[in-house]
Amino acid sequence: MGMNIVCLDMEGVVVPEIWIAFAQESGIPELKRTTRDEPDYDKLMRWRMDILRQHGLGLREIQAVIAKIDPLPGAKAFLDALREETQVVILSDTFDQFAMPLMKKLGYPSLYCNTLEIDADGFLCGVKMRCDHSKLTTVRALQSCGFDTIASGDSYNDLEMIQASKAGFLFRTTEKIKADYPDIPAYETYDQLLTAIRGAL
Repeated sequence: MGMNIVCLDMEGVVVPEIWIAFAQESGIPELKRTTRDEPDYDKLMRWRMDILRQHGLGLREIQAVIAKIDPLPGAKAFLDALREETQVVILSDTFDQFAMPLMKKLGYPSLYCNTLEIDADGFLCGVKMRCDHSKLTTVRALQSCGFDTIASGDSYNDLEMIQASKAGFLFRTTEKIKADYPDIPAYETYDQLLTAIRGAL
């Protein structure tokens, strides 16, 4: 196993973007809005919580919809192969209540994320963020325990953990991020990513 831990982003890497998949599955297209449309995350989350409440969707209903969403094709085989060789942690800005139905389908890998606050009626009423810059903070904490980290993700909020790690890879990212960070190897398939991670172990 060595002293390595692989840190993977979740959405776009092993599961689809949950809000977008949820918007499609629930038939509420407004919920496709992301931080690209509304950069203020708190404002975006308050807006999402209002829409869910207007549609009468509490946590139970939301989890029932999320249970119909599948991980990305090939993600489970990729994680299983990786976990035979090294420790893996999924680092995400999502919420454990949203992620758990998907983690079940992936064989419950370790997931460090945030949590939702739920009111007495079962509606979402707030968010509890684990820490600031959660991906970078977690990678630094793992390094302080004597681990080397190898990181991969697809988005701007993954760049800090990728750059702070012994090895880091972009996965299914945008052309813009590839162009802005030409020094970070970018891959499109799980086989390519698995080979790259094995090479860094």
